[in-house]
Amino acid sequence: MERAIFSTDLPLPLFKRGKVRDIYELEGHLLFVATDRLSAFDVVLPTPIPYKGKVLTALSLFWFDYLKDIIPNHIRSFPLPSSLDPYLPILEGRYIIGVKTQPIPVECVVRGYLFGSAWKEYQEKGEVSGVKLPRGLKLAEKLPSPIFTPATKAETGHDVNISFGEMEDIVGRETSQFLVEKSLALYKKASTYAESRGVIIADTKFEFGWHEGKIILIDEVLTPDSSRFWDAQLYKPGENQPSFDKQFVRDYLESINWDKAPPAPPLPFNVVEGTMQRYLEAYRRLTGREDLQ
Repeated sequence: MERAIFSTDLPLPLFKRGKVRDIYELEGHLLFVATDRLSAFDVVLPTPIPYKGKVLTALSLFWFDYLKDIIPNHIRSFPLPSSLDPYLPILEGRYIIGVKTQPIPVECVVRGYLFGSAWKEYQEKGEVSGVKLPRGLKLAEKLPSPIFTPATKAETGHDVNISFGEMEDIVGRETSQFLVEKSLALYKKASTYAESRGVIIADTKFEFGWHEGKIILIDEVLTPDSSRFWDAQLYKPGENQPSFDKQFVRDYLESINWDKAPPAPPLPFNVVEGTMQRYLEAYRRLTGREDLQ
């Protein structure tokens, strides 16, 4: 098994260390390095998942290219400086170079199926983020049409679901309408493709930023970290679904009654192995490739 990378220390100015990515300044751009850290319930776990960072990077690059006709993205390509040559064994397959943007402080969540926090809110209110839904829907049921359910981004702690009106208060009406339109278009194109590969994208989140006066797609896109991927052949509404994402970890953490506050408990070997295989399967199914390099 490949050695997992929990953190990096490159000879570059550190821009930010996120839950999963270490981000560095690089020649006026940003160097995003995907580690094998995993967060659940918005807490970084102490146990890394081998290959995870490579899966996130490869899938993001695949989707950024596939969806570039809908909206431009932050990806740029140029050779790394020679000062990073000693670090190439760590960086290979894990990095993305992106332009600097002014991130829009809203998570753009699109849901095609009723699950997770949306299911809980639907049971309580019959709606999700202010969107009224038909009565009598089951857990994991496909929605009549995908819905946009924004959330506020949190540096620490849990993201908070908000209504479209609250989103307008944060970023303005015109920007909000643009983000809804683009998020739904991205989800529809991606989910149609994914279903042809035997994968249901139950929900996902997109992030956007301002660059040179235009809104572009940033961060990661349609990975097992940012999305729920289900096996289309085994899909059955009304129950939990076999998945290719970190739901496997969430289910384990729920089973041990962790209070979801730091510090997080370590993961046992079988959970690490099971999560790794699910991430690799998501990559294989969606790209049709076996090699991560």
